Amino acid sequence: MTGAQKVGRFLSENGALVGLVLVCVAMWIATPKFLTTTNLLNVGVQAAVVAILAFGMTYVIVAAGIDLSVGSVAALSAVAAGWVAAAGTPGFLALIVGPLVGLAAGLVSGWATAYGKLPAFIATLAMLSVARGLTLVISGGRPQSMPSEVSWLGSRVFGIPVPILVMLLMFAITAFVLNRTVFGRSLYAVGGNEEAARLSGLPVKRLTTWVFALSGLYAGIAGMVLAGRLASAQPQAAVGYELDAIAAVVIGGASLAGGVGRATGTLIGALVLAVIRNGLNLLNVSSFWQQVVIGLVIALAVGIDVLRRKAP
Repeated sequence: MTGAQKVGRFLSENGALVGLVLVCVAMWIATPKFLTTTNLLNVGVQAAVVAILAFGMTYVIVAAGIDLSVGSVAALSAVAAGWVAAAGTPGFLALIVGPLVGLAAGLVSGWATAYGKLPAFIATLAMLSVARGLTLVISGGRPQSMPSEVSWLGSRVFGIPVPILVMLLMFAITAFVLNRTVFGRSLYAVGGNEEAARLSGLPVKRLTTWVFALSGLYAGIAGMVLAGRLASAQPQAAVGYELDAIAAVVIGGASLAGGVGRATGTLIGALVLAVIRNGLNLLNVSSFWQQVVIGLVIALAVGIDVLRRKAP
């Protein structure tokens, strides 16, 4: 293998990490405030919710699916938790209800995809609308207050923001499931070739159902973290977060065609998006232009994925 081939292989396998380093260096040059401890912790907090959503999305994309509902499911989970807390139940129940609502929403999407024969795009697009509608119905369009057990998710432990700790925990769980379990290896087989996976005896429909259920569960957890940060459940929270989650997974090296994806890459992808947004905020760049930049980054990541799949 020549030197150029070695470099090409390294960039192919670690492109997201190289991109993160380059973006960090560029932001540090542009504004010295970027590499302060306080700001780096802010970057981690900003990345946390998207990263958790993206970890759940990684399961789906590895299995050659897509989930457009995670932002709305996150908001629904948080509002449902607030509604339960407002009914006078113990605060810790809200922490349980939120993720369970996300799990239930994911199961519905998974069942519609696997057994109802709906394309994942359509099933989850429908769930996006249903979940957001239920969020508004339950809340009446008003923010829901959160008990202290949920608000604690927005606090710090030994100086480290809790959202960052939750993000790292979900990263460890996702990496373990994908790399060390039969379930995780089965997802790569389904995403690589669904028909071959079915012929080899894998329960493809059951796996597909649980893939979306996991995505919903992660969305529920992300919704609780977001509610903890805001100290309330906002009915319009997490709008558009599903696009950031998909972008984080793709930037991290996953293929939208399925069969490829890593938790490490997804974490790096979420950090890339957070670093870009944070740096542009420090530079006082308009939020309108920030959307343009993020869109270009997503297009670049997908383009690289297409070229990678075409390469011999």
